[in-house]
Amino acid sequence: MKKTIAFHTTTKVLPGQKIEIHDPDLPPGETVEVFVVTHQQTPSGRSSILETIEAIRSHRPPRSVEEIDRFLTEERESWDS
Repeated sequence: MKKTIAFHTTTKVLPGQKIEIHDPDLPPGETVEVFVVTHQQTPSGRSSILETIEAIRSHRPPRSVEEIDRFLTEERESWDS
């Protein structure tokens, strides 16, 4: 039976886009899985899709279920005209 060991660490990306991980519990030659999570800034002047959606939502007041149903009914009725 294999024992799963998990740990969290932070490191810097080295020249050549390489990272090094050091931990005394990692035996040499052992195959391991590595997950890398980056927190990159979006390029200046550009928004992420989530920021764009939030901006759109903030410009419209929320609608009730009844208002949405009324809008959909009017739209469907306009298709038949």
